[in-house]
Amino acid sequence: MEGEATYRGSVYPWHCDHIGHMNVMWYVGKFDEASWNMFARLGLTPSYLRESGRGMAAVQQNISYKRELLAGDLVEVKSRLVEFRDKSIRILHEMRNAETGEIAATCEIAAVHIDRAARKAAPFAPAIRYAAMPHLVPSEPVSA
Repeated sequence: MEGEATYRGSVYPWHCDHIGHMNVMWYVGKFDEASWNMFARLGLTPSYLRESGRGMAAVQQNISYKRELLAGDLVEVKSRLVEFRDKSIRILHEMRNAETGEIAATCEIAAVHIDRAARKAAPFAPAIRYAAMPHLVPSEPVSA
């Protein structure tokens, strides 16, 4: 998958569970950090969110685990914006072992733009739509 690098880090021993590989809670955390970096590229920066009274809320997240990550492994997440709607977006993340290039996990997340005071979905501002469009790479059809 081509995409933008949105997270780089490493697996620490305390990320690992009793089986010896990175625990699922850390995959979720690293994908979350990648999401916030991707949001910022779309114009949904921390200062925009604070000043506008808006926020982003995850409404669905699907993770597929492909390969183990172990303590000491270097991790890179690349992300693509695959859908941009009036009030929501969908991002596809791919986590790789940065040394071997092997895919460790993928994550598709749907997030809704919200009005934090009203606690409900709100349309994206035209400036956000404009900033996001160059990042939009629709999902490729799955071949049979």
